Amino acid sequence: MKLRVFELFDIILLVCTLLLITIGVVFIYSSGVNSSGISVSREYVRQIIFGSTGLILMATIAILDYRKIVKQAPKLFIGMILVLQYTVIFGKVVNGAKSWLGIGNLGVQPSEFCKILYIFFLAWYFERTDKVSPRKRFITSLCIMGVPLMLILLQPDLGTASVYIPIFLVMCFMAGIPIRYLLMVVLAGMMTIVCTVLPVWESEILQRSIPVLSVLTDQRLRFVVIAATGTITLIGMMGYILFKNKYYYWIAYCFGITTFALLMSIAASKVLKPYQIQRLIIFIDPDSDPLGAGWNIIQSKIAIGSGNILGQGFLNGTQSHYRFLPQQSTDFIFSILSEEWGFVGGCVVFLLYLIILFRIISIIRNSKNLFGYYIASGILAMFFFHFIVNVGMVMGIMPITGIPLMFLSYGGSSLWTGMLCIGLLMGINFRQQNEFVYS
Repeated sequence: MKLRVFELFDIILLVCTLLLITIGVVFIYSSGVNSSGISVSREYVRQIIFGSTGLILMATIAILDYRKIVKQAPKLFIGMILVLQYTVIFGKVVNGAKSWLGIGNLGVQPSEFCKILYIFFLAWYFERTDKVSPRKRFITSLCIMGVPLMLILLQPDLGTASVYIPIFLVMCFMAGIPIRYLLMVVLAGMMTIVCTVLPVWESEILQRSIPVLSVLTDQRLRFVVIAATGTITLIGMMGYILFKNKYYYWIAYCFGITTFALLMSIAASKVLKPYQIQRLIIFIDPDSDPLGAGWNIIQSKIAIGSGNILGQGFLNGTQSHYRFLPQQSTDFIFSILSEEWGFVGGCVVFLLYLIILFRIISIIRNSKNLFGYYIASGILAMFFFHFIVNVGMVMGIMPITGIPLMFLSYGGSSLWTGMLCIGLLMGINFRQQNEFVYS
């Protein structure tokens, strides 16, 4: 049976993706128009080029049989690690992070494309270890996530690194990893953020000492507490091994999370730059620094609020054209859209994303191939996280992390990554319904 090329292209995914890209180009153009009505940026032209070449990439990856790549997943993962290491050492600094490779104005962000290879390798591992114990699968998959995560944090690119975590959690859940293991990762991550932010919040915003926080500000006391919680964790583990009592298990569980969070908060304070930690603080209290770190989120909320129901009209927004919104073609593209198209325009974007997400869920439910099942699950997590965090960020209900709104935000690496994922989904959907060989 011949490969029916046109049947590869899932109409629902294709139409929604093209509409989102078109809307993105329209508002990237708007972001480049100044208060005099003059276009001062050619970003929209480059985005059209990115979108056109992205269609070729999408079609190519859809036509290629993803099942034939499964054996190459370990080699691709190793290649990914080497590229990330090279980027940490020789990458070009953009917006405070050494996360780009390229010459002059031409460049790519490897960590964006590495999301796909990371999903591939994690899917390969889960498919091969279906009969392995959940604990071993969890620990190994945690290591698989940890390597690229640490390399991206060293750039340091907190936003992109954070995307790898929900991909890991969703794929683990779909692979049948117990909830208590996944909850361990969530709680440890949240505690790490809190322990990293609180000392800076105390000194920069509160500007007075709180005795209980001395465990996070006094390094000697912190190491004493880490030693104590670490010892209790080991005792709990030994007690559980010897007596098989759940009481010891939960002691080790709780104190292990605390020990990990305290250790990682030390590492985070060394790796992350002050402005990145400040973004997390501003999420708690934007008005603490309205002319500095809080400026972005305050202006974004003003732009969204001024859009009302129908918006101020295309090219009639004030926040973007008077340059009150920084990074307005990337991180804050949804703010411009909401100001000029209002609540209705925002709902259109929401609807298109919801259709894509529900379509991916349908592909997952119908998937007969475990490798494709896990890949689609990872892509679902990535798309949902990008959408919910970026939109939440510009509305002030999520911290500013620099995560782009996929398909709308300006940038070739992000757009190509999204379109490659759409191509993969099309290939998975087609091949689960049609068995064929190349003619």
